Amino acid sequence: MEQKYLTDTRNLMTYILMSPSPFHAVAVAAKELEEKGFIALDEKKPFSVKRGGSYFVTRNSSALIAFRIPQSFKGFHISSAHTDAPCLKIKWNPDVKAKGLPSRLNVETYGGLLLQSWFDRPLSIAGRVYIKRGDRSEEKLVNMGQKYTVLIPNLAIHQNREANNGWKISVQKEMLPLFSDSDLSFMDALALSSECRKEDILDYELFLYNRTSPTFWGAEGEYFSSPKIDDLGCAWSALEALKDSQPKDHIALCALFDNEETGSGTKQGALSDFLYSVTQRIMASLGLGEEERYMMYASSRMVSADNGHAVHPAWKEKSDITNMPRMNGGVLVKYSASQKYTTDGESGAYIRSLMERNSIPYQVFHNNSDVAGGSTLGNLSSQKVSIRTCDVGCAQLSMHSSYESGGTKDTSALLSMFSAFYED
Repeated sequence: MEQKYLTDTRNLMTYILMSPSPFHAVAVAAKELEEKGFIALDEKKPFSVKRGGSYFVTRNSSALIAFRIPQSFKGFHISSAHTDAPCLKIKWNPDVKAKGLPSRLNVETYGGLLLQSWFDRPLSIAGRVYIKRGDRSEEKLVNMGQKYTVLIPNLAIHQNREANNGWKISVQKEMLPLFSDSDLSFMDALALSSECRKEDILDYELFLYNRTSPTFWGAEGEYFSSPKIDDLGCAWSALEALKDSQPKDHIALCALFDNEETGSGTKQGALSDFLYSVTQRIMASLGLGEEERYMMYASSRMVSADNGHAVHPAWKEKSDITNMPRMNGGVLVKYSASQKYTTDGESGAYIRSLMERNSIPYQVFHNNSDVAGGSTLGNLSSQKVSIRTCDVGCAQLSMHSSYESGGTKDTSALLSMFSAFYED
């Protein structure tokens, strides 16, 4: 029988393969929630929720909040993660043509990606398209998949003798993917993929993604590599645990935000009112008054989940000198004096105690004091919903590469932590 951590990671890989864009990640999650009996709510209509029920709501097709309500409760147990990943985004009117040369596609960067990792990879394009339907527009998910694979070629070493000495990459010059050696325009291909007429395409949001399949590696399959481990690994774990959870005295809630990689300052990001408005509408539908709502927030907890850096064997000096998290070392509990991570003594003690009581391995993450780290969701969402929060994740290598690496055992550890948290 296959080890549980391999099975869990294999299921994560399947989710990632089905989620080439944030819109696909949310669509897949919504479908799986409905199959588990969760009822879809609509922000444009009144919320009607009941004790013992399970529900979810989406915003912008790229953010999702799902929750389970027990018969009695005194607060929320909230997890948060994000659906987006650094990548290249297709501009409007993208065809770049030169006589006698293959056409290329005009792109711009989304988030802080490792540009080198996008060269010489099989890439494709996915996202959403808005199609004219009479006097209205229809949103449609599109994955151009195998039919339209593109590639960003490196310049040969013979023509760039400094390639191995480091050079500044020009996105506008070097990162435009080769698309076609025919007369087919990008809009022609998009119309075929969207099953519509080219003239009916009103707008789109489309991203390049790495088509390299996820894989296990290491002497015993203890590691895995895949696109979008940051942060679909956390998003999948948080949602997967919720689907089968049986919360006792807290409303178990999973919030998946978009646009974390660009600062979260959108209507579907962690800095929006999405979490606040949904929790308020839940409590209103359940008949809670203003005083009871304040008490609910005071009795609530959030676990913000986003991956952190494993110590790199060739670059140990980039990690903290006394806290060197490794892949397969367990769930990261993340600390930052600058409060880029929200874990403090109280919330850290809580999450550590929870994992110790449930025999879940964990390790501590600090950034090297001379190497600034990134921020994440917890410190941003707490500006809108101020509750006790800690930051966690899994240790990984090659963060923000088009192909990242993590530990298979950590997948199961994080999944177990979320299950314990929802039911604690």
